[in-house]
Amino acid sequence: MFIYNTKGTCSRQIIFDVDSENKIHNVKFIGGCGGNLQGISKLVEGKNIDEVRATLKGIKCRNNTSCPDQLANAIAAYKERETTRV
Repeated sequence: MFIYNTKGTCSRQIIFDVDSENKIHNVKFIGGCGGNLQGISKLVEGKNIDEVRATLKGIKCRNNTSCPDQLANAIAAYKERETTRV
């Protein structure tokens, strides 16, 4: 399980798992617009994290970011953490 604290959005946190095939699972947003965020979670379930990141990166709402953009940032943070692990 990876936990990411969002910046600039109504949601406060994003929690997700990544399997051995680099696919994202169990995405949960804490806070924010429940219906929209449940929709995003269902749409990305089982998808490759690189594809999800490329698709969602740069989507803007307020504060020059959005919950989808923050999920892309969370994936980037996850990947950075995994590359620094030995």
